[in-house]
Amino acid sequence: MKKPLKIPKFKNENEEFEFWSKLDLSEYFEPKDAVKVSFPNLKPTSQPISLRLPNMLLDKIKEVANREGVPYQSKIKTELGRVFLGVA
Repeated sequence: MKKPLKIPKFKNENEEFEFWSKLDLSEYFEPKDAVKVSFPNLKPTSQPISLRLPNMLLDKIKEVANREGVPYQSKIKTELGRVFLGVA
């Protein structure tokens, strides 16, 4: 494979954005040089939803959440994550 091209210096973020949005990254980087990165402090995005629950179910959720000392909405979120994503 040919030698990767040199990355220019940018005057501002907009100029850099324009540059990267219009090219093929393979001309600047070798796939074998890629490294895995993580962003531990990056918060996942959330979207508020409207959800109707039977009063009896909501009362039970609030009771359990109160017993565990957590807000009931956090309890719902935790349980949904556990059931659907396998997150403890």
